[in-house]
Amino acid sequence: MHFKIKRSLRFKFLMCYLIFTVFTVALLNTYGHKLMYKKILSDTETNMYSEADNIKTQYLANAYLVNSAIPSMRKQFYSIQNATGIRIWLSNTDSKIILDSDIDKSKENYKINNYDSLLLSKQSVENTDINKLLSEKSLCIIYPVSSGLDISFYIVLSTPTASLHHRAVQYVDTILICYIITSVILFIFLLYLYLQTVIPLKSMQNAAKEYAAGHYDYPMPAYSGHDQADLAGAIKYLADKMKDTNDYQKNFIANVSHDFRSPLTSIKGYTQAMADGTIPPEIQGKYLDIILFEVERLTKLTNNLLSLSEFENKGIPLEISTFDINSELKRCLATFEQRCTQKHISLEITFDAEVSLVDADQSKIEQVIQNLVDNAIKFSHDNSTIDIHTKEKNQKVFISIKDHGIGIPKESLGKVWKRFYKTDLSRGKDKKGTGLGLSITKEIIENHGENINVISTEGVGTEFIFSLPKHE
Repeated sequence: MHFKIKRSLRFKFLMCYLIFTVFTVALLNTYGHKLMYKKILSDTETNMYSEADNIKTQYLANAYLVNSAIPSMRKQFYSIQNATGIRIWLSNTDSKIILDSDIDKSKENYKINNYDSLLLSKQSVENTDINKLLSEKSLCIIYPVSSGLDISFYIVLSTPTASLHHRAVQYVDTILICYIITSVILFIFLLYLYLQTVIPLKSMQNAAKEYAAGHYDYPMPAYSGHDQADLAGAIKYLADKMKDTNDYQKNFIANVSHDFRSPLTSIKGYTQAMADGTIPPEIQGKYLDIILFEVERLTKLTNNLLSLSEFENKGIPLEISTFDINSELKRCLATFEQRCTQKHISLEITFDAEVSLVDADQSKIEQVIQNLVDNAIKFSHDNSTIDIHTKEKNQKVFISIKDHGIGIPKESLGKVWKRFYKTDLSRGKDKKGTGLGLSITKEIIENHGENINVISTEGVGTEFIFSLPKHE
């Protein structure tokens, strides 16, 4: 049976980091050591040639005096060997070593050609012991000293290659130590970044999944980092908006269902009663009026829902024109004359200017006025007044519609703009209301880039004030 192991992203990053670290260490110990050794070998060879040239200049300038100066040169060469680690041979043209700087292991009177007949014909030889003439593998430099056209002596310098390898290892080890320290510091830094980024993101991911599943009360952890806190706040804000939307959808469905069910039940009941003869023909007119009333409620509710749906999907399409808001108010108020007469309500109209031109969508503003005046009449007491007032200020025209009716409770003032909302005080009077009129009114005014406010005192009355842009 094969098991597929799922590896997390952090595990993959960790493995890549370890593989890279091990590969770098191995590379430094192999190819890096090789390059370092070649560099040291090249530098050593150059230095040995320079040393041979100095020896020639200082000690072998006069070939006739060499033999007599050998005892003093032996001491000088011994000092050079101790200082540089370079062994010095001085050979004559017969390949006989006439001077060896290594007094302890002196090879004087040895003939080099007896061990390697081609050595003196070369410039340098790497990693040779000259057929056991040297005690260990060495780098040898052959520097011929000429007198005129003839070669008088050969200076043979040698240094053990083991020491060169050791120096290369020391350099590589130094680089490795620095790299390992850097890798540890980098690992700590990456671990810190992981703790500061990946873990908070993982927590936010879990929270987002909980919110998507509808668990809006799932706690979002607090983060100290500015970016993490902003992102967590944005996710929490989105979750709160999703909760509000979800609650709104539930309330919307419940309200629509209730507002449709009640009139449909009445229509069905009365229609069925008339059809089966339960309601005699002579009194059917009364119940037909009730059915028409309920149909009108359904029609109004349907139209309002369609309007709100259009506003949400496409926004409110405005056809801006210039018109006199005072004349529009007079025309709209005339349509309420019969209702005002029935309740003995008088309309008090006050205009600061005879003509107040505004730039707005006339049909939409008419709808706003109709909604606000309808509410004012509906919730006004009999034998009361409704005040309508327009005022120009700061390139705007303010329209006020104030009734002296039942008012709105203080705790309900912020909710009157919500869809389907009706205060407890209004339910007995708002038989045909859908709870959508003020929502539509606010959408229209805000799409004009203006504001609408409500001021109300329970038992005293309510005033709605909205603004429109004044025509230049």
